[in-house]
Amino acid sequence: MPPGAPGLPYLQAYPLALQEQVRGLLARAALGDWLQHKYPAAHAVRTDKALYQYTAELKTRYLRAAGTLNKVLFDSKIHTVRHALGLHTSRSQVQGARLTARHEIRIASLFKQAPPEFLQMIVVHELAHLREREHNKAFYQLCCHMQPDYHQVEFDVRLYLTHLEQQGAPLWAQA
Repeated sequence: MPPGAPGLPYLQAYPLALQEQVRGLLARAALGDWLQHKYPAAHAVRTDKALYQYTAELKTRYLRAAGTLNKVLFDSKIHTVRHALGLHTSRSQVQGARLTARHEIRIASLFKQAPPEFLQMIVVHELAHLREREHNKAFYQLCCHMQPDYHQVEFDVRLYLTHLEQQGAPLWAQA
């Protein structure tokens, strides 16, 4: 990385040539414009209830036999600096003589105002954890089954996080 070039923590695993293209967009303050051109509008899911319904619909469509979702919500305590966009938690609970699993999905509230593709990518990622705990080949195959352009959208989310870190301005903020 050249001296004075911005660090790209969300893009470290990508080729240097791609990182340099992103640095060029950042230098021209054009990354945000590029993202807004590619993703012109924000989704309409604004409440925890709407997020639960949205997530339940995706689960029904792709993961019918997976465990029950007990809670889905936007969480303002999730910090993307720790590289978490969403969290899937599962805990066991005793109910009489039975042991049941409680599944919760929390999405960073930063994504309340984001393109629908970004929200879908994060929800798909967390839903995939209902079947696959680890980020392995089967996990990513399941993500791509639910959202065929999963890897491209994940990269674009990383670009958005880079934009936020470097320029600090959300792109799809509500008026």
